Amino acid sequence: MKLKKLLSSILSSNAAFVILLLLQIGFLMLAITSLGERFVFFYFALIVLDIILVIYITNKNEPVSYRVAWIVIISVFPLLGGVSYIYIKLSQQFPKSIDMRNQKQTRELLVQDEAVMRELELSCPDSVNLARYVSDYGMYPVYRNISAEYFSLGEEQFSKLTEELEKAEHFIFLEFFIITEGYMFDVISELLIRKAKAGVDVRLMYDGIGTGMLNSVKPFRRLSENGVQCKVFNPFRPMLSSVQNNRDHRKIVIIDGHTAFNGGTNLADEYINRKERFGHWKDTAVMIRGQAVWNYTVMFLQLWKKAESAEIRKFEPVISEGITSAAGDGFIQPFSDSPLDDEPVGKSVYLELINNARSYVCITTPYLILDEEMTNALGFAAKKGVDVRIITPHIPDKWYVHMIAWNNYSRLTDMGVKIYEYTPGFIHAKTCVADGTSAVVGTINFDYRSFYLHFECGSVLYNSSVIDDIAADFEKTVSVSQLITAEDCAKRSVCKKIAGAILNIFAPLL
Repeated sequence: MKLKKLLSSILSSNAAFVILLLLQIGFLMLAITSLGERFVFFYFALIVLDIILVIYITNKNEPVSYRVAWIVIISVFPLLGGVSYIYIKLSQQFPKSIDMRNQKQTRELLVQDEAVMRELELSCPDSVNLARYVSDYGMYPVYRNISAEYFSLGEEQFSKLTEELEKAEHFIFLEFFIITEGYMFDVISELLIRKAKAGVDVRLMYDGIGTGMLNSVKPFRRLSENGVQCKVFNPFRPMLSSVQNNRDHRKIVIIDGHTAFNGGTNLADEYINRKERFGHWKDTAVMIRGQAVWNYTVMFLQLWKKAESAEIRKFEPVISEGITSAAGDGFIQPFSDSPLDDEPVGKSVYLELINNARSYVCITTPYLILDEEMTNALGFAAKKGVDVRIITPHIPDKWYVHMIAWNNYSRLTDMGVKIYEYTPGFIHAKTCVADGTSAVVGTINFDYRSFYLHFECGSVLYNSSVIDDIAADFEKTVSVSQLITAEDCAKRSVCKKIAGAILNIFAPLL
């Protein structure tokens, strides 16, 4: 058991990437150092290259924290740093089968109804600019919210998910970052096999590293043999490219094109508290119905395979009269964020909610690894008198991430931001509520990976009653969480403070 746990840690997404990257660069450096007396010329050439790279990186249009991390690495490790940077940049070609950058196709499939946008402008004028941004630059339109249901725990979502899957008649699309054998996966597997045998088009996509290289292929083989189409996104390859660092972190289930689930919950028993790993596991999700589900259908199919617009349109549902009734409840805008462009949609959505808040901002996130821009936004909001509260885990799943979070706690608390740790265990929820009028529920963490490296998704809600449910759940969660004070930050040992400060420098690369 201990050996398996050790191997699991070694082969985790972060560790596998770093280990294999270092091995390949090590072979390259070994080749260079074997040049004997001629090595000195190569050494000076590398120093000149490093100087050029530092100038190039300084002027590059990338996040400041990312640039600083690389400049430090190149300065401290002159032989290794520059070569590493060049290797990573040269190996960033993503498979052509990933069609996320086809903006023309996305625009053809996802057309904004301007009448809906005008209604949003009239009912929620402070949010219309955000909706237009997500529609124009994220390529995902806003819709009238016909029906949205919020789940405050993974087990609540799981119960509703199985109920809805039973109703599927045409197709079921599932996309997860992590899938692990156990009760949850067994229940879903039996249900999917039964539906596939009944003629339902069932497709399951999972991440090649997130799901883990130690997980058995047998369950997926069994699904495939029984009619369920299974696809590994960006499979792990020993010949490493930095593209291995771009993972599919999304969690989506689409049923017949009219019902969709999205949130933080993966297919693993800890997410529904049937297995304890880091104390009580708290996750959240939403279920939506109606035309807005089309956004999720398109984003799934575009990542599933390269397909023509006409082929994707075959899955556009004829929404029943009952679902399209005019008794809507605010507006909803499901969106996706891709690392293949230069538009950090997820981060921009969070920033807009924070910057526009007048009364309060409530955030839940498992990881709090912030760059200067996000830190300043949170701090400035607090300084303006906005009640900014953030809940993070008390029992972390990654010690180094928790160390970096504490490094951020100190600065945020000094600026008036209130930080809480979820005392019962691990909070994996990714939510943000502002003033009770707008909210985001999805897969996007407050860290560099989610903002820049992963495929992510979420739903922005405007003037919907479900926002009250999210806000109420936040208050309930705060009641069982521990407030982190400036005194708590000051009491930390010098070693932990130094370790956190050092790790924070390299946070964009972790």
